[in-house]
Amino acid sequence: MKLADNKATLSFSNGSPSVELPVYQGSVGPDVVDIRKLYAQTGMFTYDPGFLSTASCQSAITYIDGDKGELLYRGYPIEQLATNCDFLETCHLLLYGNLPNAAGKAEFTKRVSNHTMVNEQMQFFLRGFRRDAHPMAIMTGLVGALSAFYHDSTDINNPEHREIAAIRLIAKMPTLVAMAYKYSVGQPFMYPKNNLSYAGNFMHMMFATPCEEYVVNPVIERALDRIFTLHADHEQNASTSTVRLCGSSGTNPFAAIAAGVACLWGPSHGGANEACLNMLEDIQKMGGISKVGEFMEKVKDKNSGVKLMGFGHRVYKNYDPRAKLMQETCKEVLTALGLENDPLFKLAMALEKIALEDDYFVQRKLYPNVDFYSGIVQRAIGIPVSLFTAIFALARTVGWIAQLNEMIGDPEYKIGRPRQLFTGSERRDVLPIAKR
Repeated sequence: MKLADNKATLSFSNGSPSVELPVYQGSVGPDVVDIRKLYAQTGMFTYDPGFLSTASCQSAITYIDGDKGELLYRGYPIEQLATNCDFLETCHLLLYGNLPNAAGKAEFTKRVSNHTMVNEQMQFFLRGFRRDAHPMAIMTGLVGALSAFYHDSTDINNPEHREIAAIRLIAKMPTLVAMAYKYSVGQPFMYPKNNLSYAGNFMHMMFATPCEEYVVNPVIERALDRIFTLHADHEQNASTSTVRLCGSSGTNPFAAIAAGVACLWGPSHGGANEACLNMLEDIQKMGGISKVGEFMEKVKDKNSGVKLMGFGHRVYKNYDPRAKLMQETCKEVLTALGLENDPLFKLAMALEKIALEDDYFVQRKLYPNVDFYSGIVQRAIGIPVSLFTAIFALARTVGWIAQLNEMIGDPEYKIGRPRQLFTGSERRDVLPIAKR
């Protein structure tokens, strides 16, 4: 970052002296006012619930322009990456800052493939959970447990440890998600097959059984790879900020990523595609397409308590660029599987049509987001709704690690310590129990 030509002046109406604050410029996006010395100079903090106007760090990984509907990984538009690159190339880009050439891609793919298995003891850890446990409850435990199995890569301040932990996490997340799924349905775990692609291997571990040969469907393989790429990173969102905050204490990389998994579980974050599909199924039970208009009227009524899931985004004030790509993939998958007439997809299209034409939704810029389509795709592939957020965590792991590495390498990084506006009781004395 570089100093801007101008400075910000903070003046007070009570006659206190004004304070000059430096302004910094990024390569793109809004300038930032540096308030680090504000407390020392004025004795005051800033107040920003949810940190909606606060830059918590400087980063060179992902940039979002919400007004334009633009998402860039290391400067590359998501549309180009999702069309021309696979997920492991995107992982290389996020981790190291550049897209690999053919030799670099082969080397990186080989490194990831060599770490796809998990310690056999993990099976016994997994078997301690109830069969009907939510996959995210299991994933939070399994990812945290990795630090108990891989002691040789738990020093977050050692670049070599972070490097091998990064490769291990990217490689093992599909194995852990597939194990959680197989456990829930009572099927035997399938070991990784390193001759398959990253997405193909995941499909094999999810859907193969020892009884017969499993053939990977290339359309579904491409669709999953695209889902992974679209979810790989998304700037300083809640789970990424959690990983950074957790990592700032010096905890090990596996624990920091487990914290991200736990944060992602929330329905306002990673659970949105699960909530979206549940909404579609609820409308289907009400009567399907014939009830869409009635449902949308309820959405407009603030007193009804009915929410429209899968539309609008905290950051994008235009069409989510990932949603357009996911819509393409959605149509490809449903066509390939002979599900073009799938009632939920038709229902989704009817919802989208109203949202794009009705003034109420247009004025509020409630466009379909990536969750709206990814849930339909995953359901068509055969992934249960409860596993959607775990798939999201699998994809986002590389972004979390890239952000964690960037933070550790930043000379300005400190342990996170937000301030507060205290509104509780002032100092008071404890009375003897007989006088209370």
